[in-house]
Amino acid sequence: MLLRQTPRRLAMLSGSALAAAILLTGPGASQNPASGPVARYDMRAGTVSGFMAMGSGMGGAMAMMMGGGDDHARELELRLGSTQLPTKGAKPKADHFMPAPMKLGKSVALATPVATPREDEIDFRRPKGRMLIYWGCGPTAPKGQPVVIDFAKLAAGQLPPDLFASTVIRDYGPTMANSRTYGHWPAEDGKRVKGDSSIVGAHRIAGNYSPEIAFTAAQEFLAPLKASFVDGKAVPVRWNAVPRATGYHMWAFGVKGDNPEAPTDLVWWSSSASRDFGGGLTDWLSPGEVARQIQRKTVMPPTTTQCTIPAEVRRDAPDILMGQLYAYGPEENFAFPPRPADAKARWDLVWTARVRHRSSTSMMIGGPDMADMAADSEEDDAEVEAKPKPKCKRGLGGMLGGVLTGSGC
Repeated sequence: MLLRQTPRRLAMLSGSALAAAILLTGPGASQNPASGPVARYDMRAGTVSGFMAMGSGMGGAMAMMMGGGDDHARELELRLGSTQLPTKGAKPKADHFMPAPMKLGKSVALATPVATPREDEIDFRRPKGRMLIYWGCGPTAPKGQPVVIDFAKLAAGQLPPDLFASTVIRDYGPTMANSRTYGHWPAEDGKRVKGDSSIVGAHRIAGNYSPEIAFTAAQEFLAPLKASFVDGKAVPVRWNAVPRATGYHMWAFGVKGDNPEAPTDLVWWSSSASRDFGGGLTDWLSPGEVARQIQRKTVMPPTTTQCTIPAEVRRDAPDILMGQLYAYGPEENFAFPPRPADAKARWDLVWTARVRHRSSTSMMIGGPDMADMAADSEEDDAEVEAKPKPKCKRGLGGMLGGVLTGSGC
């Protein structure tokens, strides 16, 4: 029987997918500049389509960073990290001055988060249930699948052999952890990227804890992905070729059983042709890393426009599969001063900046239509607001319990 899926249940699946992503995140490495800059700036320009482009009813952060178009939304994430403290003991302040076609006003303010201590309870209960992991495009799963992870054994430290097989090089850029002073946007300013905003043009970042950064972006937001599928024993998925895409990756996640409080199977599938499919593939990968993963058959080439989710995956997640398809895009890099032509010359790097692009679309296989979600969204949001926020519990049990029950822990 097809179960009625509300936005809250979809949020539960999204949280469960996050838990799956955490479990599948293997060891990574970061790439640093040749010589340490005083400041690093990172821009992520994305195009989003599918149900996650709805914005309202899907979470405040998403609603703030995205603006709807006819069939897609555009997202922008800005992060500034510096080795300096604000001048004269002032509060951190930085602004990104935008080209007019971005339609965000003269500038957006980069907010510096304030670290607050957490008052979590300690939960010693072991989690229940299993995760079934599949990979590869095709009507049926190859022999040896799925890999089964028993959460109770995982909590006891019993990991399946070679679980973290990923070799994806992760380069997240500036964060609070690796910066002396840090600022980011979206923030609580109510500004949103429009569906027809343009990133092309002159950008300037000025503040009291970093040198001034200025560059001209030449690459526009990527075109939206449009995916279609036929729900059956196996699920063939087709999509449009996105100009300037460097490669594609797809995953799907589902739950077997409707009661999140009872032991249940979580099902994770990746389009990777090998078991090397883990952490980093949901990041904003550089073109060089995408090319390396294409050689390893972890990422699909830019000429690919179809992939079939195996029948075993649909069998083990009979109610609903939530899927995500990524088109990785180009990257622009800037530095001041530029690297000297003479390799022996001294190079005192002041700042670096980069702009990465990505297009993504989301799918619900076996779920409700958008009208059902819109009808339920307001009711569910009001109910959530009326309930007191629960105390989160530390540990894998608390994490899994939180995401499975939709508590946000």
